Amino acid sequence: MWGRARSADNPPSVDQLLVAVAQGEHASFEALYDRTAAKVFGLVRRVVRDAAQAEEVAQEVFLEVWRSAPAYDASRGRGETWVLTIAHRRAVDRVRSAQAATDRDLRVARRDVERDYDVVSETVEARLESEAVREALGSLTALQRQAVQLAYYGGYTHGEIAVVLGVPLGTVKTRIRDGLIRLRDAMGVTA
Repeated sequence: MWGRARSADNPPSVDQLLVAVAQGEHASFEALYDRTAAKVFGLVRRVVRDAAQAEEVAQEVFLEVWRSAPAYDASRGRGETWVLTIAHRRAVDRVRSAQAATDRDLRVARRDVERDYDVVSETVEARLESEAVREALGSLTALQRQAVQLAYYGGYTHGEIAVVLGVPLGTVKTRIRDGLIRLRDAMGVTA
Protein backbone atom coordinates (compact mmCIF):
# COMPACT_ATOMS: atom_id res chain seq x y z
CA MET A 1 0.00 0.00 0.00
CA TRP A 2 2.60 2.57 1.11
CA GLY A 3 5.03 1.59 -1.61
CA ARG A 4 2.48 2.31 -4.28
CA ALA A 5 0.76 5.31 -2.72
CA ARG A 6 3.93 7.15 -1.78
CA SER A 7 6.67 8.29 -4.05
CA ALA A 8 10.36 7.57 -3.45
CA ASP A 9 10.78 11.21 -2.39
CA ASN A 10 8.18 10.91 0.35
CA PRO A 11 8.41 7.40 1.89
CA PRO A 12 6.00 6.40 4.67
CA SER A 13 7.14 6.85 8.24
CA VAL A 14 7.86 3.88 10.49
CA ASP A 15 4.68 4.78 12.37
CA GLN A 16 2.65 4.56 9.18
CA LEU A 17 4.35 1.30 8.23
CA LEU A 18 3.47 -0.21 11.61
CA VAL A 19 -0.18 0.72 11.15
CA ALA A 20 -0.17 -1.02 7.77
CA VAL A 21 1.69 -4.05 9.22
CA ALA A 22 -1.02 -4.25 11.90
CA GLN A 23 -3.49 -4.68 9.05
CA GLY A 24 -1.41 -7.58 7.66
CA GLU A 25 0.21 -5.81 4.72
CA HIS A 26 3.31 -7.81 3.74
CA ALA A 27 4.77 -5.08 1.53
CA SER A 28 4.64 -2.65 4.44
CA PHE A 29 6.37 -5.19 6.67
CA GLU A 30 9.08 -5.58 4.04
CA ALA A 31 9.51 -1.80 3.92
CA LEU A 32 9.56 -1.63 7.73
CA TYR A 33 12.22 -4.31 7.79
CA ASP A 34 14.33 -2.46 5.22
CA ARG A 35 14.05 0.76 7.25
CA THR A 36 14.84 -0.69 10.68
CA ALA A 37 16.86 -3.90 10.21
CA ALA A 38 20.30 -2.27 10.43
CA LYS A 39 19.42 -0.39 13.63
CA VAL A 40 17.79 -3.46 15.19
CA PHE A 41 20.76 -5.66 14.35
CA GLY A 42 23.25 -3.04 15.57
CA LEU A 43 21.45 -2.64 18.90
CA VAL A 44 21.09 -6.37 19.41
CA ARG A 45 24.72 -6.98 18.41
CA ARG A 46 25.92 -4.48 21.02
CA VAL A 47 23.94 -6.24 23.75
CA VAL A 48 24.44 -9.87 22.73
CA ARG A 49 27.95 -9.43 21.25
CA ASP A 50 27.80 -12.66 19.23
CA ALA A 51 26.93 -12.09 15.58
CA ALA A 52 25.14 -15.41 15.07
CA GLN A 53 23.01 -14.92 18.17
CA ALA A 54 22.38 -11.31 17.21
CA GLU A 55 20.97 -12.51 13.87
CA GLU A 56 18.67 -14.96 15.66
CA VAL A 57 17.48 -12.32 18.10
CA ALA A 58 16.89 -9.84 15.25
CA GLN A 59 14.71 -12.44 13.52
CA GLU A 60 12.78 -12.94 16.75
CA VAL A 61 12.35 -9.17 17.02
CA PHE A 62 10.80 -8.87 13.57
CA LEU A 63 8.57 -11.86 14.21
CA GLU A 64 7.37 -10.17 17.38
CA VAL A 65 6.89 -6.87 15.51
CA TRP A 66 4.75 -8.68 12.92
CA ARG A 67 2.65 -10.33 15.64
CA SER A 68 2.46 -7.31 17.97
CA ALA A 69 1.94 -4.54 15.42
CA PRO A 70 -1.76 -4.21 16.34
CA ALA A 71 -0.65 -3.34 19.90
CA TYR A 72 1.46 -0.40 18.70
CA ASP A 73 0.03 2.90 19.92
CA ALA A 74 1.44 5.95 18.10
CA SER A 75 0.22 8.23 20.90
CA ARG A 76 2.70 6.57 23.31
CA GLY A 77 5.82 7.06 21.21
CA ARG A 78 7.49 6.80 17.85
CA GLY A 79 7.31 3.55 15.90
CA GLU A 80 11.07 3.25 15.56
CA THR A 81 11.46 3.57 19.33
CA TRP A 82 8.82 0.88 19.82
CA VAL A 83 10.67 -1.52 17.48
CA LEU A 84 14.04 -0.78 19.13
CA THR A 85 12.53 -1.29 22.59
CA ILE A 86 11.38 -4.73 21.51
CA ALA A 87 14.87 -5.39 20.14
CA HIS A 88 16.55 -4.30 23.36
CA ARG A 89 14.24 -6.42 25.52
CA ARG A 90 14.79 -9.48 23.34
CA ALA A 91 18.56 -8.99 23.40
CA VAL A 92 18.63 -8.61 27.19
CA ASP A 93 16.43 -11.69 27.54
CA ARG A 94 18.89 -13.65 25.39
CA VAL A 95 21.86 -12.52 27.47
CA ARG A 96 20.06 -13.39 30.71
CA SER A 97 19.02 -16.75 29.34
CA ALA A 98 22.57 -17.50 28.20
CA GLN A 99 23.96 -16.44 31.57
CA ALA A 100 21.42 -18.58 33.43
CA ALA A 101 22.31 -21.57 31.25
CA THR A 102 26.02 -20.98 31.88
CA ASP A 103 25.46 -20.68 35.63
CA ARG A 104 23.35 -23.84 35.61
CA ASP A 105 26.00 -25.73 33.64
CA LEU A 106 28.72 -24.55 36.02
CA ARG A 107 26.71 -25.66 39.05
CA VAL A 108 26.18 -29.09 37.51
CA ALA A 109 29.83 -29.35 36.50
CA ARG A 110 31.01 -28.38 39.98
CA ARG A 111 28.64 -30.86 41.55
CA ASP A 112 29.85 -33.62 39.23
CA VAL A 113 33.55 -32.78 39.45
CA GLU A 114 33.99 -31.59 42.99
CA ARG A 115 33.96 -34.31 45.56
CA ASP A 116 33.70 -33.58 49.22
CA TYR A 117 37.27 -34.69 49.93
CA ASP A 118 36.83 -34.30 53.68
CA VAL A 119 34.08 -36.90 53.66
CA VAL A 120 36.07 -39.21 51.41
CA SER A 121 39.22 -38.94 53.50
CA GLU A 122 37.26 -39.31 56.73
CA THR A 123 35.56 -42.43 55.41
CA VAL A 124 38.87 -43.95 54.35
CA GLU A 125 40.47 -42.99 57.64
CA ALA A 126 37.59 -44.49 59.63
CA ARG A 127 37.84 -47.75 57.67
CA LEU A 128 41.57 -47.94 58.22
CA GLU A 129 41.14 -47.23 61.92
CA SER A 130 38.41 -49.88 62.16
CA GLU A 131 40.72 -52.43 60.58
CA ALA A 132 43.54 -51.44 62.91
CA VAL A 133 41.25 -51.71 65.95
CA ARG A 134 40.01 -55.14 64.81
CA GLU A 135 43.60 -56.33 64.42
CA ALA A 136 44.54 -54.85 67.78
CA LEU A 137 41.54 -56.49 69.47
CA GLY A 138 42.90 -59.79 68.13
CA SER A 139 46.04 -59.22 70.24
CA LEU A 140 44.03 -59.12 73.50
CA THR A 141 43.28 -62.12 75.65
CA ALA A 142 39.74 -63.45 75.36
CA LEU A 143 38.85 -62.05 78.81
CA GLN A 144 40.25 -58.58 78.01
CA ARG A 145 38.54 -58.51 74.58
CA GLN A 146 35.21 -59.50 76.14
CA ALA A 147 35.40 -56.78 78.81
CA VAL A 148 36.52 -54.05 76.33
CA GLN A 149 33.83 -54.98 73.80
CA LEU A 150 31.10 -54.92 76.42
CA ALA A 151 32.28 -51.53 77.69
CA TYR A 152 32.99 -49.74 74.39
CA TYR A 153 30.79 -51.50 71.84
CA GLY A 154 28.01 -52.72 74.14
CA GLY A 155 27.72 -49.52 76.16
CA TYR A 156 27.72 -51.33 79.49
CA THR A 157 29.04 -49.74 82.68
CA HIS A 158 31.80 -51.45 84.67
CA GLY A 159 29.24 -52.56 87.26
CA GLU A 160 26.96 -54.04 84.58
CA ILE A 161 29.87 -55.90 83.03
CA ALA A 162 30.74 -57.38 86.43
CA VAL A 163 27.18 -58.68 86.76
CA VAL A 164 27.06 -60.01 83.14
CA LEU A 165 30.42 -61.78 83.50
CA GLY A 166 29.87 -62.83 87.11
CA VAL A 167 33.22 -61.43 88.27
CA PRO A 168 34.17 -58.77 90.84
CA LEU A 169 34.09 -55.12 89.76
CA GLY A 170 37.84 -54.75 90.36
CA THR A 171 38.54 -57.65 87.98
CA VAL A 172 36.45 -55.96 85.25
CA LYS A 173 38.32 -52.66 85.72
CA THR A 174 41.71 -54.45 85.57
CA ARG A 175 40.74 -56.36 82.38
CA ILE A 176 39.56 -53.18 80.69
CA ARG A 177 42.64 -51.17 81.78
CA ASP A 178 45.06 -53.90 80.70
CA GLY A 179 43.13 -54.39 77.44
CA LEU A 180 43.28 -50.66 76.62
CA ILE A 181 47.04 -50.56 77.34
CA ARG A 182 47.55 -53.54 75.04
CA LEU A 183 45.34 -51.91 72.33
CA ARG A 184 47.34 -48.67 72.58
CA ASP A 185 50.61 -50.57 72.17
CA ALA A 186 49.26 -52.69 69.29
CA MET A 187 48.09 -49.56 67.44
CA GLY A 188 51.37 -47.72 68.04
CA VAL A 189 49.79 -44.89 69.99
CA THR A 190 52.13 -43.15 72.43
CA ALA A 191 50.77 -41.98 75.75
